[in-house]
Amino acid sequence: MSLQVTLTQAVKQAVSSIYNANLESVEFQATRKEFAGDITLVVFPMLRIIKGNPVQIGEAIGQYLVDNVTDVEGFNVVKGFLNLEISASYFVNFFNAIKSEEQFGFVNSNADNKAVMVEYSSPNTNKPLHLGHIRNNLLGYSVSEILKASGKKVYKTQIINDRGIHICKSMLAWQRFGNGETPESTGLKGDKLVGNYYVKFDQEYKKEIAALMAQGKTEEEAKKEAPILVEAQHMLQQWEAGDKDVVALWETMNGWVYDGFNTTYKNLGVDFDKLYYESQTYLLGKEFVAEGLKSGVFYKKDDGSVWCDLTEDGLDEKIVLRSDGTAVYMTQDIGTAIQRVKDFPDVGGMVYTVGNEQEYHFQVLFLIIKKLGFDWAKNLFHLSYGMVDLPSGKMKSREGTVVDADDLIVEMADTAQTISEDLGKLDGYSEEEKLDLYKTIGLGALKYYILKVDPKKRILFDPKESIDFQGNTGPFIQYTYARIQSILRKANIDHEVTLTTDNVTLHDKERELIKQLQLFPEVIQQAANQHSPALIANYTYDLVKAFNSFYQNVSILGADTPNEIVFRVQLSKVVANTIKNAFGLLGIEVPERM
Repeated sequence: MSLQVTLTQAVKQAVSSIYNANLESVEFQATRKEFAGDITLVVFPMLRIIKGNPVQIGEAIGQYLVDNVTDVEGFNVVKGFLNLEISASYFVNFFNAIKSEEQFGFVNSNADNKAVMVEYSSPNTNKPLHLGHIRNNLLGYSVSEILKASGKKVYKTQIINDRGIHICKSMLAWQRFGNGETPESTGLKGDKLVGNYYVKFDQEYKKEIAALMAQGKTEEEAKKEAPILVEAQHMLQQWEAGDKDVVALWETMNGWVYDGFNTTYKNLGVDFDKLYYESQTYLLGKEFVAEGLKSGVFYKKDDGSVWCDLTEDGLDEKIVLRSDGTAVYMTQDIGTAIQRVKDFPDVGGMVYTVGNEQEYHFQVLFLIIKKLGFDWAKNLFHLSYGMVDLPSGKMKSREGTVVDADDLIVEMADTAQTISEDLGKLDGYSEEEKLDLYKTIGLGALKYYILKVDPKKRILFDPKESIDFQGNTGPFIQYTYARIQSILRKANIDHEVTLTTDNVTLHDKERELIKQLQLFPEVIQQAANQHSPALIANYTYDLVKAFNSFYQNVSILGADTPNEIVFRVQLSKVVANTIKNAFGLLGIEVPERM
C-alpha cells in the first residue's frame, strides 16, 4: 500500500475520531522546499465539513497521525497546510521493495479488460511524411506505450488514405508529365516521387485557373472548370467504377509510396499492429449509410445526397454520401471504426491521433456511430494536437514548402554530430559507434522536444534548440543516463545486498530522489488517463534534476562507508532504469556511453 493511500485512510480516521465527521476525499501535495516535511496535507478543503481554525485542525490531525501511523515522525503547520515528516525507514523499505523490479511502475495487462486501439500516422498516399506527421506518429506511438504500461491491452493501427481526389491529382500529373519515371529510374524514394507530382498538379492547376480568369471567368468558376481538375474528378469516378487501367496505375503508385513510408517509420522507430485502407473501409461505410437510411439516422435530399441532421445535438447537418454516390471522409471513417471492432472484438475504445483542425469532424463521427447503436461509441477519444510550426512559418504540401520527415531525421543527426564534436565528448569511439550515437542523440532530441509539450499546444520547432546538453532536453537526460552507466561500470558491488536504516543513514538528497521515484507509477496512470506523453517527459526531467543534485552534493563511489557506497550505487541503478523505462514510453533510446 502506498504512503498516500495509508495517510488518506489515517486522515479520514482522524477526522472521524476527533470531529465525528466523514471526509470523502483528502488532498495532498508535495511539501514546499522552504518547509520541513515530505508530504503536505491541505486542510482548507476540509473546512466544508469541519468548522474551525485551519491551523488548529492541522495541529490536531498531525498529532493523531504521529500517535497512530508508524511512519509519521513529526509535523508542522503553516496556515492551512499540514507538513508531515516521514521516517527514513519508510523510504529505505520502499526502495528495497522496488530495487529489483525491472519495470517498476508498469502494470501488467488484465486479460479481462477491453483493449484500446490507437490510430496514428494515417497519411495520404500522395506525398511523403512531413514534420506534422512526425508529431502525430510520436504522439500516437507514445500514447500506445503509456496505455500498455498502465495495464491496458493496446492495438496500434493506422488508416491509410489511399483513395480520393488527392491521389488522382498525383496520378494524373504523373501520366501527363512523368515520362514513365519510377523510383528506380530516378533514385528517389517512392513517396517523394509521387509527392513531386502532387506539387506539379497544383502548379498546372493554378496556370489553368489564371488562363480561364483571363478569358473572363470568375475565380470561383475558374477553380471548378479548370480542365485538369475536371479530369482528375473523372479519374476518381473511373477508380470507384473499377476501371482496370486507373486501378492498375493507382496500385503501382501507392506501392511506391508504401515502400517510402516503411523506410521513414523504421528510421523514426514506430510500428503498427494492423493497417487499414480507406479504399476498402469506405465500402463498409456505404453499407451502414444504407442501414442508417432505413432506421432514420440519415435522410436523403432531393439531389440524392445522404445527410445526418445533428442540429438537435447542437451540431450541424453532415453529408455522408454525395449525390453521385461517392463516399466522403465521414463515410469511410464510419466504416473503418466498425471494421476494427469486427476484426478485434475485444476492442472497447479507440484513440484517434489527429490534428486539432479536425475536432468538429470527430465530434460528428462519434455522435453518428452512437446513433447507429454501437455501445463502444462512448469510449472513442480524439487525441487532438496542435500544429508544428517552424521559424519560417506554416507548411503547405501542395506548394512543396513542407519539412520532409526523412530530411529532418538526417538533419537532427548532423546537428548532434556538430555539437558533439564541438564539445569533444566522443573521444575513443569508432566511426560506426559515433554515427549510431549521433542518430540516437538526434532522434532523442527531436522526440523529446515534441513530446515534452502538452499535445493540445502548438509547437514552434527549432532543431538546434532541441539538441542542447543542458536544460529540459533529450540529450541532457540521455547524458545523465550515460553518466550513471559510467558509475555502475566503475562500481564493484553486490546489487542483491539489502540495506536498512540500521546500517545506512539516509541523506536528504537520497530521500528526495526516492520520493521522486515513488511518483512514477502515479505519473504513468495520469499520462494514460490524459493521453499526455508530456507528463512522462517532464517527470523524467524532474527525476534527472533530482539525481544531478544528489550527484553534486553526495559522493557515491567515495562515500564514507562501504554500506553507503552500496546503497548509493543501487539507488543510481534504479534511477537509470527508471529513466530508460520512461524514455522507452516516449520511444527514445538511451546510450550506454556518451
